[in-house]
Amino acid sequence: MILPIAPYLYLHGFASSPRSAKAQYFADRFQALGISLTIPDLNQGDFYHLTLSRQIHQVEDLLPTHPPITLMGSSFGGLTAAWLGERNPQIDRLILLAPAFQFLAHWEPKLGAAQMQQWQSEQSLVTYHYGEAKPMAIDYGFVTDLAQYDEAEIQRPVPTLILHGEQDEVIPVQASRAFAAHRPWVKLIELPSDHSLANVQSDLWQAIQDFCRLR
Repeated sequence: MILPIAPYLYLHGFASSPRSAKAQYFADRFQALGISLTIPDLNQGDFYHLTLSRQIHQVEDLLPTHPPITLMGSSFGGLTAAWLGERNPQIDRLILLAPAFQFLAHWEPKLGAAQMQQWQSEQSLVTYHYGEAKPMAIDYGFVTDLAQYDEAEIQRPVPTLILHGEQDEVIPVQASRAFAAHRPWVKLIELPSDHSLANVQSDLWQAIQDFCRLR
């Protein structure tokens, strides 16, 4: 089903869902301003075959052809949003929450070489899916697809706000610092939080309102 498009879209993170705490918090905040926030389900009922390419194509099918469009994304949804901003000129503003830059470089060491080799051999890895609150399998195609993307190629000067926790244990804030360092159109705000950003939701919302001139 194609969702009705609002000028604001939110992309949830890896192994998450439109029901996540951040997604619902922002939906409520935008609704209070009379603005609809479209939150597609990036799992598509088939988490096993999820890839960055699939997420990009799914959202591109939802995008209207004319600007302005503000795209928000959390973690892996933030990485997806960054690539969508590169490829789609009708997107004129990006808000990235702890974006998953250098995702494989951070994830592979945590899994370890043995588990990565097992994943490649068996073509399946069981990981915890927070949106479904249970372990779920994902295909090794997730890795091979993601390895094709070089973040150095993200160069379209889309006004971008990055909000990242200084104590992020999943994607270190250094990943966002490196991304912003040579892109003057990117504003990075570091916050006293971890990857969830759960304790700074009001700060996130204040920064987003300022960036989007919503007040």
